[in-house]
Amino acid sequence: MATLEESFPRGGAKKTHKSEKSSQQAVEQDNLFDISPEEESIKRKKKIQKGPAKTKKLKLEKTETIKSLKEKLEILTVESLCEGMRILGCVKEVNELELAISLPNGLQGFVQVTEICDAYTKQLNEQVAQEEPLKDLPSLPELFFPGMLVRCVVSSVGITERGKKIIKLSLNPRNVNKVLSAEALKPGMLLTGTVSSLEDHGYLVDIGIGGTRAFLPVQKAQEGIRQKNRGAKLKVGQYLTCLVEEVKSNGAVVSLSAGHSDISSAFATEDQSWTLNNLLPGLVVKAQVQKVTPFGLKLNFLTFFTGLVDFMHLEPKKIGTYSPNQTVRACVLCIHPRTRAVRLSLRPVFLQPGRPLTRLSCQHLGAVLDDVPVQGFFRNAGVTFRLKDGALAYVRLSHLSDSKKSCNPEAFTPGSTHKCRIIDYSQMDELALLSLRRSVIEAQFLRYHDINIGAVVKGTVLTVKPFGILVKVGEQMRGLVPPMHLADVLMKNPEKKYHAGDEVKCRVLLCDPEAKKLVMTLKNTLVTSKLPAITCYEDAKAGLQTHGVIVKVKDYGCIVKFYNDVQGLVPRHELSAQYIPDPEKVFYTGQVVKVTVLNCEPSKERMLLSFRLLNDPEPQNESIGHAQKKGRVINIGQLVDVKVIEKTKDGLQVAVLPHNIPAFLPTPHLSDHVANGPLLHHWLQAGDTLHRVLCLSQSEKHVLLCRKPALVSTVEGGQDPKSFSEIQPGMLLIGFVKNIKDYGVFVQFPSGLSGLAPKAIMSDKFVTTPSDHFVEGQTVVAKVTNVDEEKQRMLLSLRLSDCHLGTSASTSLLLLSQCLEELQGVRSLMSSRDSVLIQTLAEMTPGMVLDLTVKEVLGDGSVVFSGGPVPDLVLRASRYHREGQEVESGQKRKVVILNVDMLKLEVHVSLRQELVNRKAKKLRKGSEHKATVQHLEESFAVASLVETGHLVAFSLTSHLNDTFRFDSEKLQVGQGVSLTLKTTEPGVTGLLLAVEGPAAKRTMRTARRDSETADDNEDEDAALVVGSKKKHTLTLGDMVTGTVKSVKATHVVVTLEDGIVGCIHASNVLDDVPVGTSPTSTLKVGKTVTARVIGGRDVKTYKFLPISHPRFIQTILELSVRPSELEGSHTALDTYSVSPVEKIKQYQAGQTVTCFLKKYNVIKKWLEVDVAPDVRGRIPLLLTSLSFKVLKHPDKKFQIGQALRATVVGPDSRKAFLCLSLIGPHKLEPGEVAMGRVVKVTPNEGLTVSFPFGKVGTVSVFHISDSYSEAPLEDFVSQKVVRCYVLSAAGDTLTLSLRSSRTNPETKSKIEDPEINSVQDIKEGQLLRGYVRSVQQSGVLLGLGPSVVGWAQHSHVSQSSTPKKELYHHYLPEGRLLTAKILRVNHQKNLVELSLLPGDTGKPDVFSASPELPLGKPEARRGEAEERDQKGEEKKKRKRKDQKGQREVKLPSQKKEPQGSRGKKPGKRECQERAREQEIVNKRPKEACVPEEDDSGVEVYYREGEDELEEPKVLPKGGLTKPAEVPRLQLSSGFLWDVGLDSLTPALPPRGESSDSEEDEQPQQATQKKSKKEKELEKQKAEKELSRIEEALMDPGRQPESADDFDRLVLSSPNSSILWLQYMAFHLQATEIEKARAVAERALKTISFREEQEKLNVWVALLNLENMYGSQESLTKVFERAVQYNEPLKVFLQLADIYTKSEKFKEAGELYNRMLKRFRQEKTVWIKYGAFVLRRNQPGASHRVLQRALECLPTKEHVDVIAKFAQLEFQLGDAERAKAIFENMLSTYPKRTDVWSVYIDMTIKHSSQKEVRDIFERVIHLSLAPKRMKFFFKRYLDYEKQHGTEKDVQAVKAKALEYVEAKSSVLED
Repeated sequence: MATLEESFPRGGAKKTHKSEKSSQQAVEQDNLFDISPEEESIKRKKKIQKGPAKTKKLKLEKTETIKSLKEKLEILTVESLCEGMRILGCVKEVNELELAISLPNGLQGFVQVTEICDAYTKQLNEQVAQEEPLKDLPSLPELFFPGMLVRCVVSSVGITERGKKIIKLSLNPRNVNKVLSAEALKPGMLLTGTVSSLEDHGYLVDIGIGGTRAFLPVQKAQEGIRQKNRGAKLKVGQYLTCLVEEVKSNGAVVSLSAGHSDISSAFATEDQSWTLNNLLPGLVVKAQVQKVTPFGLKLNFLTFFTGLVDFMHLEPKKIGTYSPNQTVRACVLCIHPRTRAVRLSLRPVFLQPGRPLTRLSCQHLGAVLDDVPVQGFFRNAGVTFRLKDGALAYVRLSHLSDSKKSCNPEAFTPGSTHKCRIIDYSQMDELALLSLRRSVIEAQFLRYHDINIGAVVKGTVLTVKPFGILVKVGEQMRGLVPPMHLADVLMKNPEKKYHAGDEVKCRVLLCDPEAKKLVMTLKNTLVTSKLPAITCYEDAKAGLQTHGVIVKVKDYGCIVKFYNDVQGLVPRHELSAQYIPDPEKVFYTGQVVKVTVLNCEPSKERMLLSFRLLNDPEPQNESIGHAQKKGRVINIGQLVDVKVIEKTKDGLQVAVLPHNIPAFLPTPHLSDHVANGPLLHHWLQAGDTLHRVLCLSQSEKHVLLCRKPALVSTVEGGQDPKSFSEIQPGMLLIGFVKNIKDYGVFVQFPSGLSGLAPKAIMSDKFVTTPSDHFVEGQTVVAKVTNVDEEKQRMLLSLRLSDCHLGTSASTSLLLLSQCLEELQGVRSLMSSRDSVLIQTLAEMTPGMVLDLTVKEVLGDGSVVFSGGPVPDLVLRASRYHREGQEVESGQKRKVVILNVDMLKLEVHVSLRQELVNRKAKKLRKGSEHKATVQHLEESFAVASLVETGHLVAFSLTSHLNDTFRFDSEKLQVGQGVSLTLKTTEPGVTGLLLAVEGPAAKRTMRTARRDSETADDNEDEDAALVVGSKKKHTLTLGDMVTGTVKSVKATHVVVTLEDGIVGCIHASNVLDDVPVGTSPTSTLKVGKTVTARVIGGRDVKTYKFLPISHPRFIQTILELSVRPSELEGSHTALDTYSVSPVEKIKQYQAGQTVTCFLKKYNVIKKWLEVDVAPDVRGRIPLLLTSLSFKVLKHPDKKFQIGQALRATVVGPDSRKAFLCLSLIGPHKLEPGEVAMGRVVKVTPNEGLTVSFPFGKVGTVSVFHISDSYSEAPLEDFVSQKVVRCYVLSAAGDTLTLSLRSSRTNPETKSKIEDPEINSVQDIKEGQLLRGYVRSVQQSGVLLGLGPSVVGWAQHSHVSQSSTPKKELYHHYLPEGRLLTAKILRVNHQKNLVELSLLPGDTGKPDVFSASPELPLGKPEARRGEAEERDQKGEEKKKRKRKDQKGQREVKLPSQKKEPQGSRGKKPGKRECQERAREQEIVNKRPKEACVPEEDDSGVEVYYREGEDELEEPKVLPKGGLTKPAEVPRLQLSSGFLWDVGLDSLTPALPPRGESSDSEEDEQPQQATQKKSKKEKELEKQKAEKELSRIEEALMDPGRQPESADDFDRLVLSSPNSSILWLQYMAFHLQATEIEKARAVAERALKTISFREEQEKLNVWVALLNLENMYGSQESLTKVFERAVQYNEPLKVFLQLADIYTKSEKFKEAGELYNRMLKRFRQEKTVWIKYGAFVLRRNQPGASHRVLQRALECLPTKEHVDVIAKFAQLEFQLGDAERAKAIFENMLSTYPKRTDVWSVYIDMTIKHSSQKEVRDIFERVIHLSLAPKRMKFFFKRYLDYEKQHGTEKDVQAVKAKALEYVEAKSSVLED
């Protein structure tokens, strides 16, 4: 037992040196409360001995024996523990990841979760690897419980960050039972282990002994399971105390028992062969008392072993009764591995193994006790006290007083009383621990359980961290103050206010004693608040006011948190008495607020709060009164002027003038138009003033304003009810949408009243979702349907049928005018900006014509232009507005502006010719016109008049509530509409204003000529794509066998061997295909077919590849199963030797082919067909049939996959398609009948019809029908299909007829009005019908045929003697159908004279007034006619009659008209007549006075063989046209009726213009009539100019001056990085960064992938650009891409250089560090970094870099790297250090001539001549090879020749000679 001295060095009487004492005191200062085990052990360390035995003193024999035993019996301390010590413990606390274990003598240790057992640790690792919890893995609280006794091993004794000692333990059986071996196992042994796996009949138990398999049968485990596991099965990791029942195979197999009774009665006996080496804690032994001392007992057990029992572990009831040789039962507590010292316990709780401890805590823990008597004092241990219940308690030395110095031992004589506090309880010792420290006794809280939520506590700041402040609030208790709670406002630098050691007053927000979590606040408002604290939802009573903290601010309101994580919601409407548009601007997270509880549901943990304090009205009244005193209050409904202060996300913060009262104007309230609100918000800026703004609501802090014109005018007119009593059902009110719910819309009115519009009466249309129909803030008109005054509620209707404010036309015009007026206001705001771009945009208006340059054509077909007034201006034309024109970059084009997008700063333009070349024509207000929609905005559309091309705006809505359109109702660009003009001058907006007519008059958009998109793309079969990834070895002509996988209409997919896919086209199935059948239907899925390979198609491009192509092995095979192919010689598809365009040219026009229908293209109106796999064709719909029925429903006639016999019309040169026809050759020769499509309807003149392939023809009104009608063109609209007969094909334009006598001669229909093609067709006396051409002063001109005009003198027109001139225009409008009698025909002079008199014609007088058509109200009649227009076919006759009458009585003619128009056109007409060498016959000599209308005074006018273009080119003189027609179209040169362009007359100027326009007209006529010589001169001049430009461009010395020049250069040298970089620099000079970036990206795409260096140059330039002009983010993105596409090292080095050059040293350093990690084996990187460091004047750092480089680089590189660093030192650093490096290296490598050479070079550059000569002298005396010596002698000689004298040169030569002689003599020897 002598070794006990080592383990227990400090005995009772042994004196302690001063230094030891002080160190002990320092340790004792540690807090008792700390859960850390070291605390507890330190406490015990001081308790050297305790004297319960003192009560009854025993006789002792010798003092020295007592001293030595005293030392041996010293209680356990942390110092006395060592690694590997086996010790019994009790589970004190179970956490998720560790166990706290109570150890004997008040010590405490910890077991980590990984120290339970190996099986449990393995499952934990699996869980971590899977990153999700395992189902069958139990947690520590499921495996362990407090009070459980466990055998532990000390794994380590460490020190925490705060300097306290911590004991780490292990429960792993591998460590606990390590001292046992398989051979040592005996039956009856009591072992501990853990369940390692669950088996069918029991459990495998890990007992930690190698080579032993322990099994616990289910039967033997049942009792233990019932006791410990509540009947549940044992789990992996479960801790068990088991009895060894049987040992087999020398310990290899062990059977265990967990029976409770067996275990509790188990003893360790001598038979079990226990030794001091393998003795385990927890074993119960029988022992004899050997010695009794005041400090404990010495026992003898298991015959040979002795152990000690300290005073804490004597049986309490038997203290003082022990005597030597007494037999006792004892439990082994611990065994020291080195000293073999054993400690035991006699306490009864340990004498029944397997049973947990029952007493786990002291009931009065934390109680302060007065007058507790001292039981005994121990100088080095502490003091024992006797509590009132007789139990013993103990105070450690460190807890006797607040400081060691103030501790007086004399105060603790037995019997003296003291005030103390119970602070802890030791389970293993069953002992209460006390403290006499005043600070502990007076402490507010001892444990977390003592702290109440909401309590104010004092504490000391421990530390300030980013996550908050840690505050010490008691012994071993710390709380956290989160950053949000450091002060009432958010603090950025809390460390400036709080410092470690500061005393602070906090309030507890949350306390969780189990988790030891304490959260507090330092917010002064909360700490000092006198209001009740809400700590649970039950505390929150309605009406309670308290303080809280905002933790979230959302659109719907604020979430406020109180104590104990109780929180509630303040809805948006409860945030303030006024409307708060953006809560995030008003409130912030962490804000302390005072709230009122509105409602609380504790069961649901829900609480509703309000910031509108219910009992706090006084301050509000005071402030209002104060404002009133100053006259600064604003009343609801008042109109004010405001000044914009600031823009927010939801509106404008404004100041109401003149007193600058703050207010808010939401964005939706800026305009009645939803789209204009954001636009005005965008362009208004701080300082702008707005007038006539309405106050909607006001309160003390908040004024809400509205600028909606509709609401302002309502309030001004006094039409806004102020209370519910004023409101009556049926009233119409104007308000705005306040809120939208699923069940309806809430509408608020200016006075603040509001009502609900339910979903059912929200719209005349079906409402699915209310938010589709209305948006918040939208202005609406509401009709009151129901009022409930008591509940202050009303129901509203928003249906258009209920809310009419006037006619739809007037409302529509008002909305449009208002919208455009607001847009004009935005333009004025823009024009005041500094930006030239914005000012230019403000000046641009629709209708302006610009000359622009095409910049690029985008993929969607739209065109982007440049060359506008400002460089950055974006102008674009959509695909529709490109009008199918071929445009290329650089082309100059005329465009017209359609609209300016003032938000995106873009200009929408059009290239359409009818818009660019507008016709000058006088328009009449109120006239109805056909128009085409050109551009759509949200609230209005821009259209162009069909006749003139003028741009017109019309509103898309006819009412404020009219905002919803079904898709079928929405207008589309290109759609035709009927408009009624309301203005005839464009005004400042550049647009005419109009109102749309009925939706029934809309026509569908014309077919787009510009789109050729969908046709090119084949819909490839998915099966082909999937199967195409396989490679094959087949070639053309091979026979293959496969299985049909899928059958499509035009092809069959076949799967061959190895998954190869092939395709059989419909043309390769049968040799003879019957028309109308589908060949592919003969093959069925699953059928096996034999086929021949005839080609291979590329997977990506779908093009056929030649067999020599490297990708042929990956192609989709084209196969044929035609019998002729399989039997005879096959023909491979020749798809690669000629282009597809040339391939189709092999087909001749008129050739018949069999084709297979692929699909019907509805948009393009053609059938897409396949002739062969590689030959495609198109059949225009008009060439499929001559039957209207087929053309109307082609899908019924033609089926997909059907075989068709078609005639080749010709190839389409632009696309690789054959043009085919199903109705024979399409030649359009005279006499042929063909189907065409109407493209234009020209009133009073006829139709323009288009045919496939661009042919155009015209139909005169005389050829519309065999029977003339009053409105011959009424039934014709654009895109209508017509059957035409070709009369003449001379020139570019065909002359056509629609007469059924021509198109269907077999029907032999009656010809009421014969064709009159020349004067020869007319006979005198014949009655003919014709159309009025014009009314002249000499008479009336009547058109009798396309080119035949008759003349009726006034005397032959009417029986009235002198009819007024106005009557002519009333009753004889242009186009009126009249019957005339032929009086005379002069064939020589082409003269036809007519009579319209009733006596001659048998018809009523042309001037007889119809009684049913009064003259007064043309508008009303027009409306009637329009109504009748809607009705059925049976009413057509009456309709025409009405229209005829209407035509006769329209507007009265203006008197100025003949006068103003006289003389305008005779010169022109004569000019044309002369040019055509026409004979003019004039019967009367008044040629000069003839009006301009149709011809120069010709009474009878006939032109043989000429077309009829000239007469129709007349302005309408009298009356308006019928409602079904648009006004007459002035023809542009694009509308070809005549043979030549020269014959066209220009459009007439509007009537009533001054004679200036006449004079202006003349030069234009002159330009149109240039002679042949002038044209030739112009042509020569243009060619000279062109050649001059070409020569300038070909000049090799010419420097590029524009983007176009650079584009040409890079086209010629696409791989030259220099050119690309110059192009970038060109843009950068103009500060066009984005363009420079775009050039770089183009370069990277263009430069060939083989030109790596060229590409790298561009990447470096791009990196430079981003470094100079971009952000760090953009630079990083470019860098990452560059690394991806180039050698990474090169890119890294380049970027490092860029950073260094731009002096971004920090970024450069970080980049080098990245490089050193990634390229550590590259010496270049180390050298570059060394140079970088030296340039930064960091020589020490360069040395460290060199050391690191040598560690990383391979040895063979070391010399080179050292030499490079030495060179760098010479150049950038210290020359002396460089020399030292060279010298050091040369001493290691003396024969490295390369190093010598570099050294010499550096020395020559940087050192004196003497130093250079010294080195040369050293070199020439080295023993090197003669060749190398020669090199150095030569260098020495050269140096002396350059720097030395002749003498020096001779000296070197002498030395060389000496060396040679010495060498030769050696050789001779």
